[in-house]
Amino acid sequence: DNVRVLHGDGTRGWPEFAPYDAIVVAASGPEVPRSLRDQLRIGGRLVIPIGDEARVQELKRITRTTATAFEEEDLGPVAFVPLIGAEGWHEQDAQIDAHPLARWPIRARRSRERSAVELIEHHAEALPPLSDDAFGAMFDRFGNARIVLLGEATHGTSEFYRARAEITRRLVERQGFNIVAVEADWPDAAQIDAYVRQRPVSMADRPFTRFPTWMWRNAEMRDFVGWLKRHNARLSGGDAYVSFHGLDLYSLNSSTEAVIAYLDNVDPEAARVARERYGCLTPWQADPATYGRAALSTGYAPCEEAVTKMLKELLDRRIDYAAQDGESYFDAAQNARLVAAAEEYYRIMYYGSAESWNHRDRHMFETLRAILGARGPQSKAVVWAHNSHIGNAAATEMGSHGEINIGQLCREEFGASAALIGFSTDHGTVAAASDWRGPMEVMTVRPSHPESYERLCAKTSGNCFLLDLRPDGRRDLLDELSRPRLERAIGVVYRPQTERASHYFDAVLPRQFDAWTWFRETRAVEPLPVATAPGTPETFPFGV
Repeated sequence: DNVRVLHGDGTRGWPEFAPYDAIVVAASGPEVPRSLRDQLRIGGRLVIPIGDEARVQELKRITRTTATAFEEEDLGPVAFVPLIGAEGWHEQDAQIDAHPLARWPIRARRSRERSAVELIEHHAEALPPLSDDAFGAMFDRFGNARIVLLGEATHGTSEFYRARAEITRRLVERQGFNIVAVEADWPDAAQIDAYVRQRPVSMADRPFTRFPTWMWRNAEMRDFVGWLKRHNARLSGGDAYVSFHGLDLYSLNSSTEAVIAYLDNVDPEAARVARERYGCLTPWQADPATYGRAALSTGYAPCEEAVTKMLKELLDRRIDYAAQDGESYFDAAQNARLVAAAEEYYRIMYYGSAESWNHRDRHMFETLRAILGARGPQSKAVVWAHNSHIGNAAATEMGSHGEINIGQLCREEFGASAALIGFSTDHGTVAAASDWRGPMEVMTVRPSHPESYERLCAKTSGNCFLLDLRPDGRRDLLDELSRPRLERAIGVVYRPQTERASHYFDAVLPRQFDAWTWFRETRAVEPLPVATAPGTPETFPFGV
């Protein structure tokens, strides 16, 4: 008895019963309709999604504070159907995908989706089982590259790690690759490098014990490191070995300790100076992120000059130090670079995500360049990192936000000598946390979004395939896939309840990658314990 229903133009509201305490709009408009706003009572609230694109909008809460004044709040990203009406989208606009780079009728879109699935089915190359040597052989086509970048759609999927291990093994054994560089901290990876090259290692320091431990401390990684150690043992020594390196910059404390330990051995006076300068960072050792907040609140960077001076002096003494042990010097210099980069990273992270993201990826790229330079002009590297780092950012939503990544920088620097290979899945399980620094969980990965590249692959008959995205003989496929679609990215945190907003972004797949490796169903990595039980025999480096 107390419900009235009007079928009409929702953007006009219902003036006959105004003013209202609350108005809820379950469709997205290009802006807040004036009619709805004016029909609010003072103190009344209007909730409506607003945005220029039909795919993603911002949920707005409008509160009327006086007869002429309104307050507006952003409640986060959402995705709603379009609001049709005189103060919303026009009828013809509502019948299209409103992405500014891709507009066509819904009927044609459905037809094109079928065409895209058929073209993927036609060009997809079925991959053998991961246990088959023929799996890695399918990637021989990228053997002439200087750098092969292997991605992953999550940081906790077994198939991604095992596939990268098989591809890397093939590139090392058959194509002359002699560097493995991963999205991990330099000091941790340096311990693995020493282990696989039969160099002295500190058994007291065990790698990959910082969150997220499962990202590198897992059974899949243990098996690859074991293979790498056996491979290097068969070599004649010298420069024939395969080295293992970390590219990331989160190891502020470990890197300062590594620089001081090195200088203790080669130059005790310089070590004393390093302790004094790096002592500036001591108050923030437990949580380096708080350094950035302190620098922002005080208006200056208290440690910038100290860490920069330390790096400069270490580089100035390169000839003297390197003459004693070139590899140890290179390791110390990279740690000093990392300290300087980390100090800046934690300082700028409070100014905006694009700036801190770009600083991190530039550091990883420059570290990769330094490794290639140290190994000589014939060196060839395999890089393991998330798709968001190794796919060309210029071909994704990241680029429109001013973000760059390793893949884009490699493409600009090395051109066709860099091969960018993405990995993805439709559903399965993944090792991830619900929140940053939270405990690892084995979570269910939802089936892919209907508007995603992953869903196109899921509609084919293939369970595991390679899709070569280079132009030769594939122009029809590339043309069809070259409109923006959604792509999924799961990091160390997975939030399936907000998956569309938290884990999908727009991308143009053929511009983002040179190839796409697809698994229909995947499972979580097998984590290894960080600490062993008392009395349990321990095997370095993974303690199992």
